[in-house]
Amino acid sequence: MSTPSRSKRFILWFRELGIRDVPLVGGKNASLGEMYQKLVGKGVSIPNGFAITAHAYFYLLEKAGIRDDIKRVLKDLNTHDIRNLQAHGKKVRELIMSTTFPKDLENLIVENYRKLEKQYGKGVDVAVRSSATAEDLPDASFAGQQETYLNIRGPKALLEACKKCFASLFTDRAVSYRVDKHFDHFSIGLSIGVQKMVRSDKGA
Repeated sequence: MSTPSRSKRFILWFRELGIRDVPLVGGKNASLGEMYQKLVGKGVSIPNGFAITAHAYFYLLEKAGIRDDIKRVLKDLNTHDIRNLQAHGKKVRELIMSTTFPKDLENLIVENYRKLEKQYGKGVDVAVRSSATAEDLPDASFAGQQETYLNIRGPKALLEACKKCFASLFTDRAVSYRVDKHFDHFSIGLSIGVQKMVRSDKGA
């Protein structure tokens, strides 16, 4: 099997990422990768991790066949009616949460979590962070609108947290903001950062 091109990969480790990779992994993960690349070699301790790319997010929607369903749900969205917004956002999130990961994507996520286990120990706790591909633009800021999950342990919990992150691209706040800023809901993808948790009492 041939290796997919960089833009079609589902997983990229922090050591492979830099600030130019925002379209692939969002601003948060691109910045983490840039920091990891430049500072680890200088002795700065940065927990290792990987990004599940925005391509993986769109692949999930495609394989689950819910892209058109999401469009239908949002067709009569009215962001100025709070109940309408809440109902439509909830329906989209439920659609995403009801999906099953394509087996190839699921296997890759688990396989790369196992690599973190080899580095840090079995059942390593990880932070699972959303990273939208349009977090900081000159006329808009999407940062902080999606979810983060901490102290996630084991493949099953990781996959569930990842699905919640993908669904959080359609929080009421995020949906309303995109509409107000005239962004198409499918012009923005979501990447996920999976990183070893830091012990705050030890600083590493």
